[in-house]
Amino acid sequence: MRFALSIAGLALLLLALLVAAIATGSTALPFGKVVATLVGAASDASASSRIILDLRLPRALLALMVGAGLGIVGCLLQTATRNDLADPFLFGLSSGAAAGAVFVITITGDLFGIWTLPAAAFTGGMAASVIVLMLVTRMGDQGPARLVLAGLSVSFLFMAFTNYLVFAGDQRAAHSVLFWSLGGLGLARWDLLPVALAGLAVILVFALAQHRRFDALLAGDDTARTLGVDVARLRKLTFLACAFATAAFVSISGVIGFVGLMVPHIARALAGPLHGRLIVLSALIGGCLLLISDIAARSLLAPQELPVGIVTTSIGAAFILALLGRAR
Repeated sequence: MRFALSIAGLALLLLALLVAAIATGSTALPFGKVVATLVGAASDASASSRIILDLRLPRALLALMVGAGLGIVGCLLQTATRNDLADPFLFGLSSGAAAGAVFVITITGDLFGIWTLPAAAFTGGMAASVIVLMLVTRMGDQGPARLVLAGLSVSFLFMAFTNYLVFAGDQRAAHSVLFWSLGGLGLARWDLLPVALAGLAVILVFALAQHRRFDALLAGDDTARTLGVDVARLRKLTFLACAFATAAFVSISGVIGFVGLMVPHIARALAGPLHGRLIVLSALIGGCLLLISDIAARSLLAPQELPVGIVTTSIGAAFILALLGRAR
């Protein structure tokens, strides 16, 4: 009963936030106009309708998909590594994608039009995941601690490469690099949304298909093996699925931190540790969190827009402090 109420409440909150995100911006729009346009009651070709359908709706949907996907990614990584602070940052996935995007911004430029930046970021994220898996495979011990160490080393490597590109490349692009590396939803377009949708679909389908194996991991590697789970294979598949999804998200939205870290903790408080329910709640909470962050990013310094990563990082810092206080 509690789970059903949580699902219903979060679904209603998500819809309300979706409308609020569309109504918020440099030009505020009435909620009634937004709802009428979305349901098709207002079919005019006015400027406000074009703003809603062509600009703000794709942005709100992108925030929903990226937030939901990062929430699931964080949930799976925390279980696979038995680390409550695990998120895509920890394993170099975000750093690799950022390096790919910054390489394009500072060195090559838009060789392939609007697809150049997403393609480069996606390639960088997948390259980072391949390097991490190669490092782990060459180690005798392929446990979660080794995966975390390999991920951290690759993350720092790509961060150093990114910083080098910023200083060695075109200095006129520094502002674009800063805004993109802090996360933003300004690239939201209807023709780019399938990239984020593919990332969300891959991680959601994988998580739901493997949720019983993740439940077995909660009891420890040895117990999971006695239940027929190939633990090493599951960790590698989890990492690859998370890498694909993260690369897809970062390729459009930039590096948005702390969503994958915070969401699983909130979801466990509502749904418990079992992944069948936890995955669904993580998706809903992640979507809500990023929509709230995007609304705040556009409202705090209006008409200027903050990078949404600044908002999520601020919330994440307060969240970790709260966790530490509760632990004491």
